[in-house]
Amino acid sequence: MGYRSLADCVRDLESTGQIVIVDCEVAPHLEVAAVQRRVYQAGGPALLFRRVKGTRFPVLGNLFGTLERSRFLFRDTLESVQRLVELKADPGALARNPWKYRGVPGTLWRLLPRRARSGPILERQTTIDALPQIQCWPMDGGPFITLPQVYTEDPDRPGLAKSNLGMYRVQLGGNEYEPGHEVGLHYQIHRGIGVHHAAAIRRGQALKVNVFVGGPPAMTVAAVMPLPEGLPELAFAGALGGRRVPMVTPSNGGLPIPAEADFAIVGTIDPTRRKPEGPFGDHLGYYSLTHDFPVLQVERVYHREGAIWPFTSVGRPPQEDTSFGELIHDLTGPVIPSVIVGVKAVHAVDAAGVHPLLLAIASERYVPDARERRPQEILTIANAILGQGQLSLAKYLWIIAHEDNPGLDIHDIPAFFAHVLSRVDWSNDLHFQTRTTMDTLDYSGHGLNQGSKVVIAAAGPVRRVLPTEIPPGLRLPGGFRNPRVVLPGILAVEGPSYRYDSGDILGFCRSFGEHDRIRDFPLVVMVDDSEFTARNERNFLWVTFTRSDPAADIEGIGSFIERKHWGCTGPLVIDARIKPRHAPPLVDDPEIERRVDALAAPGAPLHGVY
Repeated sequence: MGYRSLADCVRDLESTGQIVIVDCEVAPHLEVAAVQRRVYQAGGPALLFRRVKGTRFPVLGNLFGTLERSRFLFRDTLESVQRLVELKADPGALARNPWKYRGVPGTLWRLLPRRARSGPILERQTTIDALPQIQCWPMDGGPFITLPQVYTEDPDRPGLAKSNLGMYRVQLGGNEYEPGHEVGLHYQIHRGIGVHHAAAIRRGQALKVNVFVGGPPAMTVAAVMPLPEGLPELAFAGALGGRRVPMVTPSNGGLPIPAEADFAIVGTIDPTRRKPEGPFGDHLGYYSLTHDFPVLQVERVYHREGAIWPFTSVGRPPQEDTSFGELIHDLTGPVIPSVIVGVKAVHAVDAAGVHPLLLAIASERYVPDARERRPQEILTIANAILGQGQLSLAKYLWIIAHEDNPGLDIHDIPAFFAHVLSRVDWSNDLHFQTRTTMDTLDYSGHGLNQGSKVVIAAAGPVRRVLPTEIPPGLRLPGGFRNPRVVLPGILAVEGPSYRYDSGDILGFCRSFGEHDRIRDFPLVVMVDDSEFTARNERNFLWVTFTRSDPAADIEGIGSFIERKHWGCTGPLVIDARIKPRHAPPLVDDPEIERRVDALAAPGAPLHGVY
């Protein structure tokens, strides 16, 4: 029936051999995060660090490090939550098979948080500086909470029913924060806390905020779930955790706190104050740069007896947060067709940083004859996808007609790209949205939260055979070199270092004639290092879709504008070189890596773990 607390979870993992207890002293500055990343990459166990310098609290890492372990943590409740999601997608299923859904009433009951008079979280108090001060990457602006659960209520309609629990990073120190009294709070656009913050600003009042750390693992997962606005994450935590979430209110008032949380930072945001937050090594594989964000004025820091501090380290995918995405897909995959009629499958590509690249399969029923099929219904569906919550942050949306290949697996990236590139008509199938919003963490656009989107919609019969080798006689203009085939039909070409307004990508496209062999390739990617890009599928996805903004960085051979529609008659060219406006990529500290190597040497505490 799920875990009551994080300590219960740790004891269960210890009894089943899925956690390693680390008794040697480790540093919170870079070292503990580097160890966690190594163990994650090795598919290793959870880690409980008992001696982290500067704090008396044990630190838990890699809890969700594998999808198998994540499923194990919720083995008693996953099926019941999936049944609930299935009914959301198809309410009539209950009448057809009531026995299959016999456990749904109990799951519905657990959706309701409950008020409690007291709880372990109120047993002790501490200070910000006594918490684990974990810094994950060399250029980070200070220590961060990387698995926070940030709780707010709607100032217009306070209470649990309209609450929001989100994972918005919290900077514990550094920059201009008053030590021990102020922490930074960073949230991206399109997030629930933003609605509450806007209401507080409109009302001219401070926004009460609680930051929870730890508690039952279901609380952490609930904080990252893409739930519809108005559905409280606390309800989902109850369903996934197997028990109603007990909430307590401190005697001196304020927002409620989960009774079984390990830590709770209580404070308020002054709607008129902002301070620089960051940099922070983020999940796209680059730093989020320093920007002004709200400041949380800390009033109290609670913790339970025996509190455990969970953390993770994000970076270029895959990382531990990849498991979150896979678990979320397990739970929510069936409901997508019920939310957007005609959608068969959607895949936010983790290797590309999730939001930069979205793949979709949908119905194209407007023209039943496959010989005459072209993108029509799937364009309508694409607009609907880009209007849905976090899916609206997609930068590249590639969408295809289900009828053209009903057996295509959307998670088979090479097969999906081959399907598109063998059918796409670049003169017709590109659809741009310019000067729109984009992911706060993506610096490929022309400003914070500013950039563009493109829908690439392909439907109909095969148009071309995709080359898999460099054709004889391939010619490149001066300054361009080292062509490499990445995947069938995709060519990576090294270009000169990017210079703003140099016009080299346009010159590249205009240098080719009607019979040049580069036209054999429907997609050409201009990069800084073609060998690295073509080395594997993961590198290609990361380089291409995190380093380009569609409106600024897409060109084409034989390009034209007709009735304000842009297209090209030859290959599409994506400029995926690093630009001066981009944030720097994450690079490991060599000295820290040597120390991490030493911890895994024969006879060392972590030998055999990674």
